Amino acid sequence: MVISVESLEGNLKKLISNYETLKIEHKNLKSQFDSSSKTVSELNSEIERLQHENKTLKTANALLGSTEYKRETKLKINSLIKEIDTCIIQLAE
Repeated sequence: MVISVESLEGNLKKLISNYETLKIEHKNLKSQFDSSSKTVSELNSEIERLQHENKTLKTANALLGSTEYKRETKLKINSLIKEIDTCIIQLAE
């Protein structure tokens, strides 16, 4: 089976063209991936910030004596009393 040089040349040009197209597509996909990664990172940071804020607000409600957080209020007060007792003991030494 004899393959002509022209046929090989045509196939090589097609391969080079496909390679260049794939290279551009890869660059675009990499850019999209980087952008998506940055967005995910920002959203994770926002989630952490909101979780911290939520915890802080629950603690504030508990300290204010909210009936919804009555148990948490008692636990927080007991925790604060224990901390104060520890400080008093350390100061007495």
